[in-house]
Amino acid sequence: MTDEANPLDGLMQMAQDMSEKMGEAEERLGTTEVTGTSGGGLVEVVLNGHLHLVRLSISPLASDVEDPSILEDLVLAAWRDAHDQVAELQAEADPLSGLGGDMGGLGGLLGGG
Repeated sequence: MTDEANPLDGLMQMAQDMSEKMGEAEERLGTTEVTGTSGGGLVEVVLNGHLHLVRLSISPLASDVEDPSILEDLVLAAWRDAHDQVAELQAEADPLSGLGGDMGGLGGLLGGG
């Protein structure tokens, strides 16, 4: 028998640390809210860090009875604005992002899309 450390022990510790970091990142993303806007603030979409819709606010000024597609476009633009912000937060929170290289889609583990 030797007193040498088992190389697998270090690997197991790294995996456990990574798992804890991912859990913490998931928790932070779930409680983070991001607001996307369009039409100069006429439409606001609030998403959490998991892309779940939290709130939607539409000013009466955003609605045109003659052309409802305007309102549809404003809602879509506000959602895209919020989505892009969440995607940035997810990338920053991803503990695998610092490893570099292609992780075979593992970066999407935090719900990025």
